[in-house]
Amino acid sequence: MVDLTPDELRRYNGKNGNPAYIAYRGAIYDVSDSKWFADGEHLGTHFCGKDLTEELNQAPHGDDFFFDIKKIGKLI
Repeated sequence: MVDLTPDELRRYNGKNGNPAYIAYRGAIYDVSDSKWFADGEHLGTHFCGKDLTEELNQAPHGDDFFFDIKKIGKLI
């Protein structure tokens, strides 16, 4: 498990060969292999490398979206 600050998380934006990580409700998830986050973006409106808690709280899906995504750490 890895702990990252918001500034450190920004490096993991899925661009230029970087892994794609997002934070949600204090946990960090690796979405690098997710078809929903191709090139570090989700539907052109949500971007990797940041805390998406507020944005995803308005999404049409619930926490079940994260059941198949690898949790790798926490946001500190």
